[in-house]
Amino acid sequence: MLDTTPLENHTEPRPVYVIGAGPGGLAAAAALRARGVRAVVIEKSDAVGASWRRHYDRLRLHTTRRLSALPGLAMPRKFGRWVARDNVVRYLEKYAEHHELELVTGVEVTRVDPAEDGAGWVLHATGGRELAASAVIVATGFNHTPRLPDWPGADAFTGTLLHASEYRNPGPYEGLDVLVVGVGNTGAEIAVDLAAGGAGRVRLAVRTAPHIVRRSTLGWPAQRTGILCRRLPVRLVDRLGAAVGKLSVPDLAEYGLPRPDTGLYTRVREGAIPVQDVGLIDAVRERRVEPVAAVESFEGAEVVLADGSRVTPDVVVAATGYGRALEGLVGHLGVLDERGRPVVHGARTPAGAPGLYFTGYTNPISGMFREMALDAERIAKALARARTRAGGGAGASATRR
Repeated sequence: MLDTTPLENHTEPRPVYVIGAGPGGLAAAAALRARGVRAVVIEKSDAVGASWRRHYDRLRLHTTRRLSALPGLAMPRKFGRWVARDNVVRYLEKYAEHHELELVTGVEVTRVDPAEDGAGWVLHATGGRELAASAVIVATGFNHTPRLPDWPGADAFTGTLLHASEYRNPGPYEGLDVLVVGVGNTGAEIAVDLAAGGAGRVRLAVRTAPHIVRRSTLGWPAQRTGILCRRLPVRLVDRLGAAVGKLSVPDLAEYGLPRPDTGLYTRVREGAIPVQDVGLIDAVRERRVEPVAAVESFEGAEVVLADGSRVTPDVVVAATGYGRALEGLVGHLGVLDERGRPVVHGARTPAGAPGLYFTGYTNPISGMFREMALDAERIAKALARARTRAGGGAGASATRR
């Protein structure tokens, strides 16, 4: 329960507030607690791992169980090598319980401001609450707000148009003609799921041909290669990636999915993560999933593609990504770039905003869970040092109303 003592009358030291009870926020709170720094996690939903609970049914981590554990608790071996969505949720629930994290649910933080006394931050939350913090860790998630392109004519489309965040399983689409838009990992996996689950026809709209990699080759996971490559020169990784791709992934150009004309790591640096094959290659070769040109517009029942062709699907599933939606929360602080992403991550704080940290806003080839775990330790170490220099002021008790 929230303490209702007014801010100005509260004399106990301020805690660190963590906004978001996903893997990044929970990991940061646990790492802080291990160092004796009090952290309070604020979550707007009613449970941890809210975004994971909303993902489609067949989703599994594309990173291995052993390399996806958060600080202080391994993932159970019974979850298997590629952990299913429901088991990720179970793990996050157990993680919060195991570390005895201080968690407040059903409260949304809407704005973060510097404290008037210059010491720390004030969080404005639902119900008129104001929470005084010594530091703030923003961990609201990479997949926060579904992003749907402003396609001309989409509002008048006579079929069904939905974002991938609304897709759960192929059951409702049995026998239907479905167009999946976007060939990232989500779009590719949903297309395969639909084809295997009885959809009448599945097309996959592709604007830019992706790099496709095997999830594992002879027992060696693609994630480990990603970890090794992060410190290598971009051109070298591009050349290695091209060579490995030709050996491990068949040429799908005749099926409408050519090899990309830019290097793998060059694309990663631009924000495009390779597609891990979870059945897409076979589905394309067997023509159960048909790559087509990108969507340009809608006209009644028709979808107009970039090559001038038209299709008439019953359903369009837009796997077109998510926005971070950080502008209202911290946009006024000058800590976001032109695309609305934090200018710094991990243990670094933005210039002019000491004590404000961000975690979970990148999508690295080394694995998001792994990088959030590393970020958590780094942030906790930095805050523990600051607490020591300040004589313990970053820990102790909360100031809330």
